[in-house]
Amino acid sequence: MKFNPEINMKRIFIAVKIDPGDTLIRMISSLRSGLKNEKIKWSDPENFHITLAFLGDTENNKIKEINKMLKLACEGFGEFEIIIKGLGVFKNLNDPRVIWTGIEPSDKLNTLQESVRIGLKETDIIPEDRPFKPHLTLGRIKSIQDNDVLKTLIDGYKNMELQKQEINAVILYESILSRNGAVYKALTKFPLR
Repeated sequence: MKFNPEINMKRIFIAVKIDPGDTLIRMISSLRSGLKNEKIKWSDPENFHITLAFLGDTENNKIKEINKMLKLACEGFGEFEIIIKGLGVFKNLNDPRVIWTGIEPSDKLNTLQESVRIGLKETDIIPEDRPFKPHLTLGRIKSIQDNDVLKTLIDGYKNMELQKQEINAVILYESILSRNGAVYKALTKFPLR
């Protein structure tokens, strides 16, 4: 059987990249040290991003359409700044699954995400349907023995401003699953001008 690249699939998502600064790196180091006896899979700071839309397995011919849509959505949008602030967990402190740092509410970020979602729908692509809660995943908790330590760390950073981040591009990423976790490969970068 002949290989047909048109039906080849990639697991993709659309995001903005975050470059961790000194304060954010110090907080992560403090978390890792304070929670060193817990079973947590820590995220690589090099992979930090805010997901605008997760598309999952997508055919190559659809990726071309997504690229055209993103080019149009990003042209003339303009660069903007966000503030990374605070610390929390998803599910809850009694049953924590993910440690995250938050993003201060940003009209520009919300408008960008909405523009991407509308563009995808117009391209007949339905992204994962979740409310947009911009955050950075710092670690995924497999199990935790001492919730008090986690609570103390969260309380200490709950309202702390960690860094300002210039958002100047949207990136179409491929997520390649491996035994050591997902590897994110930038496929196309769309400057916000």
